[in-house]
Amino acid sequence: MSTHLPLLLMNLMMAKSKLLEPKPDCGLCPRLVEFRVSNQQLYPHFNNAPVPSFGNLNAALLIVGLAPGLKGANQTGRPFTGDYAGDLLYPTLLKFGLAKGTFGATADDGMELINCRITNAVRCVPPQNKPTGPEATTCRPFLISEIESMPNLKVLLALGGLAHAAILTTFSERKADFKFGHENQYRLSNGLTLADSYHCSRYNTNTGRLTTQMFENVFEKLSPILS
Repeated sequence: MSTHLPLLLMNLMMAKSKLLEPKPDCGLCPRLVEFRVSNQQLYPHFNNAPVPSFGNLNAALLIVGLAPGLKGANQTGRPFTGDYAGDLLYPTLLKFGLAKGTFGATADDGMELINCRITNAVRCVPPQNKPTGPEATTCRPFLISEIESMPNLKVLLALGGLAHAAILTTFSERKADFKFGHENQYRLSNGLTLADSYHCSRYNTNTGRLTTQMFENVFEKLSPILS
């Protein structure tokens, strides 16, 4: 896996203005490829490929999750679509004017994002929803390219501690200086704002760790920065 990383980084350095995206049959992470192949047999109607980001590159807000869910984005081909996390995320974006249309939990529901883009630190669905550190490292050039391709970017919103850590590693920031915490906001060395939220997963909402109001509070605090 790691032997492919220098080539990815080289390609990124040679073409910073061109968005670097994983191919549908990306073979960089053997474990994820094996899982993808098994899912193609079990769920032949699913997307079963690296999930592309959703939203315009001119957006000021980039929402970063960890990885696609098996029966969510891996099924629909759109981040946070098809599982419970999207059922909280997208209505919240609609409420705060960061999306328009009607959320139908499918990639063809016609919904559009406004000044907002959504991606994942790891683009392929991992077994047990848990990507490994090396897999996040291998996928990082795609996140780097995404960020560098967003000329109006102001805020990165990390959904969960692992996404928070992935962003800090991307910018070579000291994790001890930017501890994860719900509603935390940090000014990074490059001037961008890093904001945190507990992940909008079914587990977090069912256990009361994250309520709808708590999630909306994150976006209320971001509104002045994005306006």
